[in-house]
Amino acid sequence: MSGRRVWRARALGLLWLAAGPVAASGVDGLWQQFDDDGRLNSLVRIETVGGQVQATIVKGYPVPGRAADADVRCGRCPGELRDRPLIGLRFLWGLKGSGPAWDDGQILDPEDGAIYRAKATLSDDGSRLTVRGYLGVSLFGRSQVWRRHTGPATENL
Repeated sequence: MSGRRVWRARALGLLWLAAGPVAASGVDGLWQQFDDDGRLNSLVRIETVGGQVQATIVKGYPVPGRAADADVRCGRCPGELRDRPLIGLRFLWGLKGSGPAWDDGQILDPEDGAIYRAKATLSDDGSRLTVRGYLGVSLFGRSQVWRRHTGPATENL
């Protein structure tokens, strides 16, 4: 190999190594989900499985006057999801896409058991994820902004 080819191969290798962690992290990881009042509601784990993004509740945060997390179940959820504990519940699934945008998914609202179409968009810096649930067309829905969890990754999750 000539000197120029070796240099190019090394440069491409370094670019690949530098981009690797960013590409691998993408949307996967722990995210803080907030309720409509801006209160931290839950910690969710997002994973890409079979090319599709899904999210599972891994921790809930106490609300005065409500049952403890381990006791809360999805009483209004449909079918096989009915009466499952919220902790460990996969409530977002089927998102397809790459880079900063995913769509064609579904999201479950454990409060009322309704399932909505879903899409999500990752911020440029990777710290915020805008998740939108909607009926029919995206215009008829609502969005939440989740923040990437920056605390310890070893919280017994």
